[in-house]
Amino acid sequence: MFRPRVIPVLLLKNLALVKSIGFKNHRYIGDPINAVRIFNDLKADELVFLDIEATKEKRLISLDFVKNVGEEANMPFAVGGGIRSLEDIRKIIGSGAEKVIINSYAAENPNFVLQASETFGSSTIVVCIDVKKKRFGKTETWIHGGNKNTGYTPIDFAQLMQEKGAGELIIQVIEKDGTMQGYDLELIHSISEKVTIPVVALGGAGSINHLKQAYNEGLATGLAAGSMFVYHGPKKGVLINYPSKKEMRFND
Repeated sequence: MFRPRVIPVLLLKNLALVKSIGFKNHRYIGDPINAVRIFNDLKADELVFLDIEATKEKRLISLDFVKNVGEEANMPFAVGGGIRSLEDIRKIIGSGAEKVIINSYAAENPNFVLQASETFGSSTIVVCIDVKKKRFGKTETWIHGGNKNTGYTPIDFAQLMQEKGAGELIIQVIEKDGTMQGYDLELIHSISEKVTIPVVALGGAGSINHLKQAYNEGLATGLAAGSMFVYHGPKKGVLINYPSKKEMRFND
């Protein structure tokens, strides 16, 4: 029976693991490589690492870090942060990652996604789409850590990225980030209906029920979260965790 992938998304700042709320107020969580070891033991489906400072600092995510993850991880993993060239992708894949995640540069230069998918195959290329509402309620996509509006609606941009050859989309809702109050199911559903490539929901998950809702109601084929997998309890004590196979019976 099909089960959606459940994916911890781990944020890097100065090579430390951090967690944000609404893309702000970053809290130190711990050592990312130690987290990889714990997720190995918990048998996570796959991992995502995003260097949240790389684009702003005009650099690529650390290749030494990617190699270290590759040496430790027992599961597939994807990385993003500052990717702007085919050589960047070649280096990251050569360092051990299965996929790369392109965010800001996908909107700045959509044809780069086409070049990347033709060179490395669509299955290697993931586009992360950051979404938030402007005043008056219009929902649009944003880049550069949610600071620059692209002018694209989420559906238009998702369809464009599929057309350019992206093999997968991560839909990240900025207002939901770190809230643990549930995904934006309406948005996830609306995009999932308009594209044929896998859609990964991100932003707002705080419980197994939220994951199930994103799958059953949002039609997401991948369920990603940050806070849910690094915090425990109402006081948000730091504890790396991951649901058991018994808990992840999505069709019950």
